[in-house]
Amino acid sequence: MNIITATADHLDILAPLFDGYRVFYKQASDLEAARSFLSERFQKKDSTIFLALDENGNGLGFTQLYPSFSSVSMQRTYILNDLYVSKAARGKGVGESLLEHAKAFAKQQGAKGLTLETAVDNPAQKLYERLEWKKDTDVFHYTWKA
Repeated sequence: MNIITATADHLDILAPLFDGYRVFYKQASDLEAARSFLSERFQKKDSTIFLALDENGNGLGFTQLYPSFSSVSMQRTYILNDLYVSKAARGKGVGESLLEHAKAFAKQQGAKGLTLETAVDNPAQKLYERLEWKKDTDVFHYTWKA
């Protein structure tokens, strides 16, 4: 397995994975919209996407990080917004490798850390906890929708 920083050149590999991620979260499949969304992220350079590939260059999974800042600590932080491993690649260490790659990237960037949120029934929580991610019990998260 090889983990790379994805670019617009990887859209053909990445878009089906991103579409699968959205379907996992009960959204309708829309491969063209997925491709367009990712293309815009690359054009605007507003996220970093790591892509896991097998030895033949096939996509196994990805994670997408969005940069943010902590005003209190006056440091950059990253929101690990998306993590997805294809059904065929699950249980083979792809998710763990992507998470560890994201951690190394955050450290290299001098970031405070990484933050993620996940569905309360997402089985990946066991992986997060095994990799020493801590469930935040000190703050509440609120959402406003337009």
